[in-house]
Amino acid sequence: MKTPFDSKKYLTIQRENILKRITKFGDKLYLEFGGKLFDDYHASRVLPGFEPDLKLQMLLGIKDKAEMIIVVNANDINSNKVRGDSGLTYQEEVFRLIDAYKDVGLFVSSVVISFYQDLPNVKEFERRLKNNHIAFYKSFKINGYPQNISLIVSDEGLGKNEYVKTTRPLVVVTAPGPGSGKMATCLSQIYLDNKNGIRAGYAKYETFPVWNLPLNHPVNLAYEAATIDLNDVNMIDPFHLEAYGKTTVNYNRDVEVFPLLKTIFERIYGETPYNSPTDMGVNMVGLAIDDEEKVIKASKDEILRRYYETRLKIFQGKLENESLEKMEMLLNKANISPDQRKCVKAALDTQEKEGEPSVAIELPNGKMITGHRSSLLGASAAALLNALKMLAKIDKSLYLLSPYVINPMKDLKENYLHKKATRLRAEEILLALSIQALSNPLAELALKQLPKLKGSQMHASTTLSQVDLVTLKRLGIDVTQEPINYQKKLYNK
Repeated sequence: MKTPFDSKKYLTIQRENILKRITKFGDKLYLEFGGKLFDDYHASRVLPGFEPDLKLQMLLGIKDKAEMIIVVNANDINSNKVRGDSGLTYQEEVFRLIDAYKDVGLFVSSVVISFYQDLPNVKEFERRLKNNHIAFYKSFKINGYPQNISLIVSDEGLGKNEYVKTTRPLVVVTAPGPGSGKMATCLSQIYLDNKNGIRAGYAKYETFPVWNLPLNHPVNLAYEAATIDLNDVNMIDPFHLEAYGKTTVNYNRDVEVFPLLKTIFERIYGETPYNSPTDMGVNMVGLAIDDEEKVIKASKDEILRRYYETRLKIFQGKLENESLEKMEMLLNKANISPDQRKCVKAALDTQEKEGEPSVAIELPNGKMITGHRSSLLGASAAALLNALKMLAKIDKSLYLLSPYVINPMKDLKENYLHKKATRLRAEEILLALSIQALSNPLAELALKQLPKLKGSQMHASTTLSQVDLVTLKRLGIDVTQEPINYQKKLYNK
């Protein structure tokens, strides 16, 4: 079935343009890889047909020419900074990425510890790298960056960083998160390569914003919504407009740093290969959109999800109130309102009717399924069970879970694991169904409906446990929540 985004076309033209960019410089290209190489669910949501690992597939097509450098900021190591999606610290994420890259056949040549400081957590990280035979290098903060160009482009600036040994023409520079120092690592390598007689180049691979879509296109607005915590702002690239008379879209950080990057190139090579931040980019995603109308709808849906996510993060203390004001401006630009997310009203109406925390699931076919908390099931588990019954065309009055399975599970939680909350969670009812499936054809039929949940929209009338959120995400369900702790507890496992 034809999808709004053509993945095959994208893979072909993206590879071609990266290979072309390598030949532009001769010996080597440092490609700063923005966003996620794995699990890019934001891109897959706003561009239906864009597979979460599509950028990885693209890279695997030229893996014999490529090697990976992972950059991590020493300050993030020292503070044990945690990724919001995986719950891993940045140092643990580095090891996860190394394993993941190696598992698919990519060559990880080294790790760079940027803004290096001799701190206890950093030294421990170094020991782990050394014990696992992973090459690592140090780069340092440059005083006067980015104003003091003379110092930056000198042996006391970029030149004091340790020289990362690379062997392949394409060096992909990635990181566990933003602010890790990827661009500084690329610039340092270009400077040091030049001293060693190697002519190296630099390019940036960011999926968003899409340079050849309008500034306020919903795809680009969805990117702003996704990076609300980073204060990224989409803007017209003034350098590209001046150089070529063409309007393209970039974002504030790249526009701000471009004069520095241009000057550094001029100091190293006597000229600059780029006239604008857009020139630096090598991203063909905008050329592979086949059905813009459906992409626009998907992007608006994503903005709505991000709006509810922002409300929740403010409640959790992760964002300031002004972030909600920015989100409301994005809603206005996209011409949408919060009440357009249908599952929200359904969840709140169910809670008002039942007097218990409730969940509503809008299935891909448009059907709305609800569930509420009971003495046996949590709200997510109840809604999930109801959805599977509906998809399997099982009478909703029929019980799929036998007391012979459920009671021992509750007994285990209460008497052996000493848990106060013995209601079954989403994953637990799936495990119970899988046990029942051995003897109950209806339970087996219900389990077979799980793939049909992918792409469903869910809203909860209260905050959900992290355990439930992980399960729902694995099922491909997009979840939003009300910023309300129904149980009035400060810690929700």
